[in-house]
Amino acid sequence: MEFTTQHLIALLPLLVTCATAVVVMLGIAWRRNHTLTYVLSVLGLNLALLSIIPALGATPLAVTEMVQVDRYACFYTALILIATLACVTLAHAYLGEHDDGKGYPGNREELYLLTLLAAAGGILLVSAQNLAGLFIGLELLSVPVYGMVAYAFFNKRSLEAGIKYMVLSAAGSAFLLFGMALLYADAGTLNFTGIGTQLAANGLPSAMAQLGLGMMLVGLAFKLSLVPFHLWTPDVYEGAPAPVAAFLATASKVAVFAVLLRLFQISPVANEGLLNLVLSAIAIASILIGNLLALIQSNLKRLLGYSSIAHFGYLLIAVIASKGLAVEAIGVYLATYTLTSLGAFGVITLMSTPYSGRDADALYEYRGLFWRRPYLTAVLTVMMLSLAGIPLTAGFIGKFYVIAAGVESGQWWLLAALIVGSAIGVYYYLRVMVAMFLVEPNLHRHDAPMRWAQRAGGIMLLCVAVLAFVLGVYPQPLLDLVQHAGLAFAG
Repeated sequence: MEFTTQHLIALLPLLVTCATAVVVMLGIAWRRNHTLTYVLSVLGLNLALLSIIPALGATPLAVTEMVQVDRYACFYTALILIATLACVTLAHAYLGEHDDGKGYPGNREELYLLTLLAAAGGILLVSAQNLAGLFIGLELLSVPVYGMVAYAFFNKRSLEAGIKYMVLSAAGSAFLLFGMALLYADAGTLNFTGIGTQLAANGLPSAMAQLGLGMMLVGLAFKLSLVPFHLWTPDVYEGAPAPVAAFLATASKVAVFAVLLRLFQISPVANEGLLNLVLSAIAIASILIGNLLALIQSNLKRLLGYSSIAHFGYLLIAVIASKGLAVEAIGVYLATYTLTSLGAFGVITLMSTPYSGRDADALYEYRGLFWRRPYLTAVLTVMMLSLAGIPLTAGFIGKFYVIAAGVESGQWWLLAALIVGSAIGVYYYLRVMVAMFLVEPNLHRHDAPMRWAQRAGGIMLLCVAVLAFVLGVYPQPLLDLVQHAGLAFAG
């Protein structure tokens, strides 16, 4: 095929992100400077975000057999870039100089390089229209994250989390690849549209196609930490450095869920019959088990890990609904969930430092936080309310849309699980909020004055909290964006 200027414009966000990774790598080779590496990363990510505007003018466009750039891909690309930008800002605050003047025991700069490479994989993944593109994007997203999770190598929890994530993620990739091979053997094509056409022509999918789709679902469910493939999640979230856990919970999962939705929407027959029952069982199990296990956690990162299992269970309801409001509901929910998770993990990041051996993620460390750091308390309170789906927060809008999609398609059992799960969730989110306002007479903790890097992270968190509230009160701009992306996808 022949590349034109339109093709290059459509690929601008991916090209700019990759170019930023190259520039950062050369900058590290030339001179190690933590702040310079951070500034280069932020500039590159902002340019990539701005380049989505001209890319929208060139859409929809099939750039190659593997990549389709349309409004749907552009929306999720923007979401991934915003999450990456927030995580890079948090990483700079997290890895800053320690109060005793000692530097990081390893090299700090490579974390930004790994984050940029993972973001590039996410962008490729949401644009994939072919099984080969899906696999390449998924591996480019996953492999840098192995190193990111184990980045605080001097902390045995981080090293353990990195090994666990690598082994289980590799197992998930093996299932995915085997499923793709079976699906290709049955359909004779790697293209999503071609697979959809072939499956529809045969009526119900053959046993081989169903097995292939089932194995692919296992591989993607590992990445999304859906029950029963969720066991790595709390350990990895707890062991990973806080900014990395934020990236894993937001950008990584958004990219995987976006491609899962594209596959099931282009091949609607793919989630009918037996697979539909399996998806429903996974959704109900994820909602109930995720929420019930979150109840007994005394560690905030583990609590957020189990909570994320439940939230992606809620999202599966819209995937199963698959018609009408489904695509729009998923877009709104992923945007609000990303925003809220960034805020929650951001507070943990600003409370933590890699130099003390572990992150400040135990709930007792948040007792009486209001009396020490009121603005962090305000941010975390808004995030907990949003995760619980309380009205006037962004999380309520996301949950409302998922319920609307479920009602529209008559998924009553799934909606009953959502309501029960949400009721359980309110308890443990409120428990975190109450702890922050308690007075602890025996707790004597001196908080160091904030460095400028932490101030930048703090300003970003305040903006996230304000946005979570504004979108809860006036969600129309987000709804318009998601509707345009959904309509383009449907077309």
